[in-house]
Amino acid sequence: MSRKILIVTGDGGESYETLYAVHRFQEEGDVAVVAALSKRRLHLVMHDFEPGWDTYVEKPGYGLDADITLNDVDVSAYDAIVLIGGRAPEYLRNHMVLLDIVHEFNRQGKWIFAICHGIQILVTAGLTKGKTVTAYEHVRSEIEMGGGIYSTLQAIRDGNLVTGQTWQSHPEFYREVFSCLKHTIREA
Repeated sequence: MSRKILIVTGDGGESYETLYAVHRFQEEGDVAVVAALSKRRLHLVMHDFEPGWDTYVEKPGYGLDADITLNDVDVSAYDAIVLIGGRAPEYLRNHMVLLDIVHEFNRQGKWIFAICHGIQILVTAGLTKGKTVTAYEHVRSEIEMGGGIYSTLQAIRDGNLVTGQTWQSHPEFYREVFSCLKHTIREA
């Protein structure tokens, strides 16, 4: 018995958030499927903070192969979706196929997990309106303009949405994620 989790990222996606998600779900015995705009090796990045910088810096990160394209996603085959942060969400949120996927997860009442800039996809999809969510602090204005309520907690759940601030929030975020998934078991 295992769950099937859809992990969405792309070029410029945060490599630590992506690999942590894949490995953490695999560690639990879940099937982690990485989806992107195209099925190929993705160019992931690392974001960190350095003294003297007013914002984060970006460096090349690990690469990772996308298992499927967004066009190949059948929402009914998955128990949850994870929207990874980094720069990828700034362009992924403009793809109607992804917005339709996120809406369908929501319509079916399935878990939607988003971390860091991944929340930008939820905002664009209109799913943060009236919801309390968290994200990287500089996404706050987008959340509030989209009708959401910004929380300074490391991770927070509101309905079927679980959001986390950054990769530094992994402990709090994944505790909440697995608390939500504990009763979601799929027959093999």
